[in-house]
Amino acid sequence: MNFDEYQQASRITAINPNAETDLIYPTLGLASEAGEVADKIKKMIRDDDGQLTDARRAALSDELGDVLWYLAALASVMSLSFETIATENLAKLKSRAQRNQLHGTGDIR
Repeated sequence: MNFDEYQQASRITAINPNAETDLIYPTLGLASEAGEVADKIKKMIRDDDGQLTDARRAALSDELGDVLWYLAALASVMSLSFETIATENLAKLKSRAQRNQLHGTGDIR
Protein backbone atom coordinates (compact mmCIF):
# COMPACT_ATOMS: atom_id res chain seq x y z
CA MET A 1 0.00 0.00 0.00
CA ASN A 2 1.31 3.46 -0.83
CA PHE A 3 0.49 6.74 0.92
CA ASP A 4 -2.31 7.72 -1.46
CA GLU A 5 -3.96 4.30 -1.16
CA TYR A 6 -3.84 4.63 2.63
CA GLN A 7 -5.26 8.14 2.42
CA GLN A 8 -8.20 6.99 0.28
CA ALA A 9 -8.88 3.92 2.43
CA SER A 10 -8.78 5.97 5.63
CA ARG A 11 -11.64 8.18 4.41
CA ILE A 12 -14.06 5.27 4.83
CA THR A 13 -13.68 5.49 8.61
CA ALA A 14 -14.12 9.28 8.90
CA ILE A 15 -17.23 9.86 11.02
CA ASN A 16 -16.94 13.62 11.45
CA PRO A 17 -20.14 15.00 9.85
CA ASN A 18 -18.09 17.64 8.02
CA ALA A 19 -15.17 15.35 7.15
CA GLU A 20 -14.79 16.75 3.64
CA THR A 21 -14.43 20.41 4.68
CA ASP A 22 -13.55 20.66 8.39
CA LEU A 23 -9.90 21.51 9.11
CA ILE A 24 -10.39 21.90 12.86
CA TYR A 25 -11.48 18.37 13.75
CA PRO A 26 -8.52 16.54 12.14
CA THR A 27 -6.09 19.18 13.45
CA LEU A 28 -7.32 18.69 17.01
CA GLY A 29 -7.25 14.93 16.54
CA LEU A 30 -3.67 15.10 15.28
CA ALA A 31 -2.57 17.17 18.26
CA SER A 32 -4.40 14.84 20.64
CA GLU A 33 -2.90 11.67 19.19
CA ALA A 34 0.60 13.19 19.07
CA GLY A 35 0.13 14.01 22.75
CA GLU A 36 -0.75 10.37 23.41
CA VAL A 37 2.51 9.31 21.72
CA ALA A 38 4.42 11.78 23.91
CA ASP A 39 2.62 10.51 27.02
CA LYS A 40 3.59 6.91 26.28
CA ILE A 41 7.24 7.97 25.84
CA LYS A 42 7.05 9.92 29.11
CA LYS A 43 5.72 6.83 30.89
CA MET A 44 8.46 4.73 29.30
CA ILE A 45 11.02 7.04 30.89
CA ARG A 46 9.18 7.15 34.22
CA ASP A 47 8.10 3.53 34.55
CA ASP A 48 10.51 1.48 32.43
CA ASP A 49 13.85 3.25 32.96
CA GLY A 50 13.63 4.51 29.39
CA GLN A 51 13.54 0.98 27.97
CA LEU A 52 11.24 0.32 25.04
CA THR A 53 9.40 -2.83 26.08
CA ASP A 54 7.44 -4.96 23.64
CA ALA A 55 4.19 -3.83 25.27
CA ARG A 56 5.18 -0.18 25.02
CA ARG A 57 6.26 -0.64 21.39
CA ALA A 58 2.86 -2.14 20.56
CA ALA A 59 1.03 0.72 22.30
CA LEU A 60 3.17 3.29 20.48
CA SER A 61 2.56 1.59 17.15
CA ASP A 62 -1.17 1.88 17.76
CA GLU A 63 -0.91 5.58 18.61
CA LEU A 64 1.37 6.28 15.64
CA GLY A 65 -1.29 4.69 13.44
CA ASP A 66 -3.81 7.17 14.85
CA VAL A 67 -1.39 10.04 14.12
CA LEU A 68 -1.06 8.75 10.56
CA TRP A 69 -4.86 8.61 10.18
CA TYR A 70 -5.31 12.22 11.28
CA LEU A 71 -2.47 13.37 9.01
CA ALA A 72 -4.20 11.67 6.11
CA ALA A 73 -7.55 13.21 7.09
CA LEU A 74 -6.06 16.69 7.28
CA ALA A 75 -4.34 16.28 3.92
CA SER A 76 -7.60 15.07 2.38
CA VAL A 77 -9.57 18.08 3.61
CA MET A 78 -6.97 20.33 1.97
CA SER A 79 -7.05 18.27 -1.26
CA LEU A 80 -3.38 17.41 -0.82
CA SER A 81 -1.93 14.09 -1.90
CA PHE A 82 -0.35 12.27 1.03
CA GLU A 83 2.10 10.68 -1.42
CA THR A 84 3.11 14.11 -2.75
CA ILE A 85 3.55 15.50 0.76
CA ALA A 86 5.85 12.60 1.69
CA THR A 87 7.85 12.81 -1.55
CA GLU A 88 8.29 16.59 -1.32
CA ASN A 89 9.29 16.38 2.34
CA LEU A 90 12.05 13.87 1.58
CA ALA A 91 13.27 16.01 -1.32
CA LYS A 92 13.39 19.08 0.96
CA LEU A 93 15.35 17.21 3.63
CA LYS A 94 17.73 15.72 1.05
CA SER A 95 18.41 19.21 -0.29
CA ARG A 96 19.08 20.53 3.21
CA ALA A 97 21.43 17.64 3.92
CA GLN A 98 23.35 18.26 0.68
CA ARG A 99 23.69 21.94 1.61
CA ASN A 100 24.54 21.13 5.25
CA GLN A 101 21.39 22.96 6.37
CA LEU A 102 19.69 20.31 8.52
CA HIS A 103 20.56 22.34 11.62
CA GLY A 104 19.23 25.81 12.11
CA THR A 105 15.86 27.48 12.23
CA GLY A 106 13.28 28.67 9.78
CA ASP A 107 11.22 26.93 7.14
CA ILE A 108 13.27 28.21 4.21
CA ARG A 109 16.85 26.94 4.58
